[in-house]
Amino acid sequence: MYYSETGDELKKFNTRDGMGFQLLREAGILTGIVTSEDTAIVARRAKKLKVDFLYQGVKDKAAVLDEILDRTGLTADQVAYMGDDINDLGILSRAGLAACPRDAVAEIVQKVDFQASSRGGMGCFRELVARIVMER
Repeated sequence: MYYSETGDELKKFNTRDGMGFQLLREAGILTGIVTSEDTAIVARRAKKLKVDFLYQGVKDKAAVLDEILDRTGLTADQVAYMGDDINDLGILSRAGLAACPRDAVAEIVQKVDFQASSRGGMGCFRELVARIVMER
């Protein structure tokens, strides 16, 4: 996250991660973003990526998982989730495939099935997508 002197908020997104969303969509897999942030930047990115679910300003991410499961009829073991900090533990502990970027906090690294070789924002989501698509 970057902030300009005039108060503009900037966020960097990785185009390879964007391709990951497209590959999942083409494979018929639902996608979503669950974040504690609440920004117009993320809303624009989600719209561009055509994500199925966008939840911003989330305090209890596990409750969002329950809502998504209710809406879709999926079970938690059918969910892949990538998170990098302790507020992601609620979903990661229930997801069928728990993942994190290389630079996730230690508490997360200890709980996941897959740790990407890339750091957050540097293509780690695309690595997870490659694993999901290859295993189908």
